Amino acid sequence: MVVITEQISRTKVNKSTRETDIMEENEEVQRDWKKLEPSLEVKIFLTVLYSLILVLGILGNSVTIRVAQVLQRNGYLQKSVTYHMLSLACSDLLVLLIGMPVELYSAIWFPFSSSSGDATCRIYNFLFEACSYATVLNIASLSFERYLAICHPFRYKALSGSRTTKLLLSAWICSALVALPLLVATGTEGHVPEGRRTPVQNLTFCTNLSQHWVMYRTSIFTAFTLYLLVLGGVAFMCRAMIAVLRAPMGPNESGANGAGPKHESARLKASRKQTILFLVLIVCALLVCWMPNQIRRLMTAAVPKSAWTVSYLRSYVKLNPVADSFFYLSSVLNPLLYNLSSRQFRSAFLQTLLCRLSLQHANRRTLESSLASKSSRSTSRPLLRRSLDRIRMVIGDRSTPPSSVERQNPPNPTADPLTSEPQEDEINQPTALPNTN
Repeated sequence: MVVITEQISRTKVNKSTRETDIMEENEEVQRDWKKLEPSLEVKIFLTVLYSLILVLGILGNSVTIRVAQVLQRNGYLQKSVTYHMLSLACSDLLVLLIGMPVELYSAIWFPFSSSSGDATCRIYNFLFEACSYATVLNIASLSFERYLAICHPFRYKALSGSRTTKLLLSAWICSALVALPLLVATGTEGHVPEGRRTPVQNLTFCTNLSQHWVMYRTSIFTAFTLYLLVLGGVAFMCRAMIAVLRAPMGPNESGANGAGPKHESARLKASRKQTILFLVLIVCALLVCWMPNQIRRLMTAAVPKSAWTVSYLRSYVKLNPVADSFFYLSSVLNPLLYNLSSRQFRSAFLQTLLCRLSLQHANRRTLESSLASKSSRSTSRPLLRRSLDRIRMVIGDRSTPPSSVERQNPPNPTADPLTSEPQEDEINQPTALPNTN
């Protein structure tokens, strides 16, 4: 009985000692992870920066949706371009609303705390990835449609109809397919230190799962390849469109039925140049703003988490806020690029911000200008008619030969020269210059 009691007491001591060791080890591991957190000053700065980006992004994209609808209704934008602008603004809004609050909480303030749940982690990664790549594919679809309209106008006419709707629907479906593997390959997983079998308490992350490492790696590299293909494709199409606009006008640029003018109107060509300028600017923005985020994603897919060194982890943690800031900034730049590339959009954007939208229809403005030109021509027409009638009268009088009475009775040389009739020699030479001798 005494032996059993001693064994029980020894077991309790060993258990308490083991628990104490585990607690000390957990505290030591948590203390090491805390060193990787940004300082309080950095957290406050990033919070202010993220809040500013969020407000500007929501305001800019919301006003863009309103302005695009107004411009299309008043005849300044084509319906297809309007649909692309609306889809792009919606994807940017979703990226900001879904990603930024979560990133601010889980990556800035509490980066090494437990997550909210496995299902929430999976759904968040899927939605964020789908909305992010919907932005890229919306830019690709807009570039492709403008490329067809400028470089292949006859094919563009032949494919008219529900082409824009199909392109946008395909872009969103493709982005969902790109993000679909993350529903399986990501989730909540605890940090297991080396030499242990169980994860450390309060260190459970929303991350890629070790058992689905191959699927996650394939998904990340596939998405990166798609990103590079979109950048290269849009750059190629912009180059082709610029070459067409710089080329001299030819018969291929006549109207659809062949009866139109051989060269485009100045307004249509200017709108196409604005579209190309926007596409060039947005490709540059995608290249600069998305590349840090792509590098961070490639870091997670290049090396398994179990093989990460301390320096590798520190590089990832330092790159994280920079990559997020540039990535979310790209969702704010699109309204700014619209304003830079289009004077009409800039005017309507400012009017909408000031709640003083007073935009006339394009046809009404053209009609008013044509009526004004007609009225100016009608007011000047009587003066021209009277002048022409007077000139005809003088020429007719000069071309009429004098009668016999006039020949017998020559005019009085002392009479008023303005009311006297011309002499015979003046009639025969009406255009002769006076003698200066």
